[in-house]
Amino acid sequence: MSEALLDAWNERYRARGGSPSEACRVLVDNAHLLPPGGEALDLACGTGGNALFLARRGLTVYAWDLALNAVNALRSAARLEASAIHAQACDIDTVAWSADRFDVIVVSRYLDRALAPHLCDSLRPGGLLFYQTFTAAKLDAAGPRNPAFLLDDNELLALFGSLKVRYYREDSRCGDLAVGLRNEAYFVGQKAAADRAAPAEDA
Repeated sequence: MSEALLDAWNERYRARGGSPSEACRVLVDNAHLLPPGGEALDLACGTGGNALFLARRGLTVYAWDLALNAVNALRSAARLEASAIHAQACDIDTVAWSADRFDVIVVSRYLDRALAPHLCDSLRPGGLLFYQTFTAAKLDAAGPRNPAFLLDDNELLALFGSLKVRYYREDSRCGDLAVGLRNEAYFVGQKAAADRAAPAEDA
C-alpha cells in the first residue's frame, strides 16, 4: 500500500468526522440469519457501522481497515457502547489469514478478488459471509469509477461458488429503473457445516 494512498484514505475519514457509518443493507436486511454469538470480522470496516451492528447482536467483532483515522473513530464509538470490538489498522493485503476462525464475515463496498479464497477458508463450518459492493452496471456515479473495483454480472456467485447461497440480489438494469436496488450486488453465503460423526452402532 503506497503512502500516498494511505494518506488519502486517512484524510477522507478525517474530513468526514468521527461518526460511525450505517450498517450495510445486506447485513441489516438479513440479520435474522446471524448466529446468537461467536466471532465476526468486519473487513475494510471504515468507521465501523457493520462492526457496531454485529456487536449489538452479541458477537465479538474484529474490524480491520488500512485507515487509522477510521479505526480510531470506531474504537471511540465502541468504548461509548462498551462493545466487544477489536479494531485494528492494517494492510488487508498482507494479513495472515487463519482457517476456520470466524462465524461471520462482512464486506461492504470493498472489492479485492484475490481475497475470495481467504474469506471462504476463514469461515468456520456453518459460517456466513455477507457481501455487498458496486457493480459495473450501476446507474449513476456512486462508488468507484475504476472497473477493477466493479463487479461483473453475477460475479459474487462465481467468486464464492463454494458457499451455499442463502440470499442474492442484483437488480442491475432490468425492468423499471426508477425502483429497486440498483448499483450494487447483495450476497449471503454459508460455508458447509462439518459432517457429524455417525452414531455408534449398538453392540
